[in-house]
Amino acid sequence: MTTWGLVATIKAPAREILDFAAHHLDLGAHRLFIYLDAPNPEAQAALKAHPKIRVFSCDDGHWRRLGVKRPAKHQARQTANATDAYHRKGHEVDWLIHIDVDEFLWPDGPMTERLVSLPQTVNCARIRPAEALAGDGTLFKGFIPSGPSRDAIVARLYPRFGPHVKGGFLSHLAGKLFVRTGLEPLVVKIHNVFQGDRMNPGETELPGTLLLHRHAKNWEDWIAAFRYRLAHGSYRAELAPARPRDKGGLTLHEVLREIETSEGEAGLRAFYDEMCADTPALRGALEADGLLHRCDLDLDAKRRKHFPDFC
Repeated sequence: MTTWGLVATIKAPAREILDFAAHHLDLGAHRLFIYLDAPNPEAQAALKAHPKIRVFSCDDGHWRRLGVKRPAKHQARQTANATDAYHRKGHEVDWLIHIDVDEFLWPDGPMTERLVSLPQTVNCARIRPAEALAGDGTLFKGFIPSGPSRDAIVARLYPRFGPHVKGGFLSHLAGKLFVRTGLEPLVVKIHNVFQGDRMNPGETELPGTLLLHRHAKNWEDWIAAFRYRLAHGSYRAELAPARPRDKGGLTLHEVLREIETSEGEAGLRAFYDEMCADTPALRGALEADGLLHRCDLDLDAKRRKHFPDFC
């Protein structure tokens, strides 16, 4: 029987960690490898008690076991942990994906069937994201494939800020990869894998599956994470602009800094409202372009089912 699992490096409240784990257990994951990036005794106890979960505390002993000094950047810690999980003795699953605590797999049928349907020549299966609208948590805006029509669609959906936001997504467009286990040597990065010098061997897109990304739950959540994302995360300075510099392209970092400098928090709120907020106008525009996904994660029920003693 084909089995699959996931690996995640997580720093989040216990409830969010258990919601994430419960959702993927409910989808039929055979193994979850959870690396706690900061101490979380409540989450660790709940995770450790579940037979399908392997939980690791990323303390000094953990990094000594991996033979490295604790990386300063969280992206490097994610890579180290994901690669560690991939190479665990016995390859406890046939397929492994590295995702984050705010990402949720959403197949249109059993996840195992999606993977079994792939030809043996496929070693990497990419899942494209759908980014949450900040509302009741059930609506997500769909990925717009690259091509000549993408910029026009983005400009129509987001007339003020869209030209500076690649694909209309505040976070990644690349999605994440399911990778067959047993490939040697292999390094698992955030959005890609490397087998020696070869990137993403035998890659294809995985049909019938979304990666739901809850990048912003509400205004308070978004503004609380804003400063960190601007310095270290998905709005950091080194990321490329949405369009070439010679065509007026600015990085999202530059755009957000300029908005804050010239308009303050009110300007940031206007940016958030256009790009993230669940409004009738945006819902209607997305639906007209076939880009609105309704996905009720029902996380409370899943958490109660899989972690009844920690609800």
